[in-house]
Amino acid sequence: MNRAVVPADLDALVAAVGAALDGDGPPVAPVPLLPRPPGSGSTPADVPAGTALVLRTSGSTGTPREVLLGADALRASGAATHERLGGPGHWLLTLPPTHVAGVQVVARAHAAGRGLTVAPPGEPFTPGGFAALVARAPRGERRYVSLVPTQLHRLVAAADAGTDDGAAGLDALRALDAVLLGGAATPPALLRRAWSAGVRVVTTYGMTETCGGCVYDGVALPGARVRLVPADDADPGVVELSGPFLAHGYLGEPDATAAAFRTDDDGTRWFRTSDLGRLDGPPDAPVLTVLGRADDVIVSGGVNVAPAAVEAVVGEVAGVGETCVVGVPHPEWGHEVVAVVTLAGAQRGDGATPGTAGAGDVASAPPDLVAAVRGRVADRLERAAAPRRVLVVPDLPRRGPGKVDRAAVARIAVGHGRTQPG
Repeated sequence: MNRAVVPADLDALVAAVGAALDGDGPPVAPVPLLPRPPGSGSTPADVPAGTALVLRTSGSTGTPREVLLGADALRASGAATHERLGGPGHWLLTLPPTHVAGVQVVARAHAAGRGLTVAPPGEPFTPGGFAALVARAPRGERRYVSLVPTQLHRLVAAADAGTDDGAAGLDALRALDAVLLGGAATPPALLRRAWSAGVRVVTTYGMTETCGGCVYDGVALPGARVRLVPADDADPGVVELSGPFLAHGYLGEPDATAAAFRTDDDGTRWFRTSDLGRLDGPPDAPVLTVLGRADDVIVSGGVNVAPAAVEAVVGEVAGVGETCVVGVPHPEWGHEVVAVVTLAGAQRGDGATPGTAGAGDVASAPPDLVAAVRGRVADRLERAAAPRRVLVVPDLPRRGPGKVDRAAVARIAVGHGRTQPG
């Protein structure tokens, strides 16, 4: 066992991560490790040999877990990322370095050796602040940033509102060689808006257990592999990922490690995600479309409804900002589909920290918006998928680096009750 260090501040974290990747320092935990169970024979700071980083998951699947990442996996992830993007570059950090998306920026910057520009700690994410951050990054070399969809939404919405800060933020986005976008599903309408504005957005898919994103724009990074395995009663299958980026497992949880990480007869090791997916294109170059979490599927009136598909359609309705679709108990349908949305152009939180919505902040959407949402979804998908209620909040509740907290959204939908006819 080795002792993990918890750096005191961001400067110490950057130095400690670099030392761990180079084999010159102890493993790093950006946040204090969880207490070990009594009788486990180890202390919270004890981690297995070969570990460079211990990262805590956001807990979106239940109890947070601590993922053990090796230096080789992190270096392989950084090398594959730079290969896909066209070469090493200077990185900008706008995300909390306590989660994989943020700490991976630190690791990639160290591997690239081109420096790191960091947003001022504690300041909210704003278009003006983002423009100032990009202005501080050196010119004359490739420049990269990682964002979550909410941050991109803030930048695009501000630009569409015609403010000076909005224009500056969009110009700053266009000046970058790649904008990696991950951590949550991105509404297709938002992607199209960014691409049309000349922003070089690259969507990423991955999780802490795969050193972050290992599938870019639906295509696996060099060295990575994607496959689908049959689910219990679902079609399509569950996404599994393989490659040199996989974690060693979970700290102190051998059973959970054995369930999530499996090895084929030929020695290939795979991580089983909780996501449903579809593979299109030729077998030698398949393109992955993630259809949402297997346990998010809503059964309404005997019909399976995938929230991600509904969210993509609702996001195209005029006036809608961000969307989360959940199922809540219903005496007739089993579950009813409810869309909880923000309004385009509304003032919200910073996009990189958890948002909240109190009971007084929740309102039923205007009848014309409800009709537009239901009509669009029924036309594009099927009538059973059309949300029976649409609620408006100032911001969606979040966990981790901008990831929507679906459980909290469901509580909002249940707490607001049935105020709209079905």
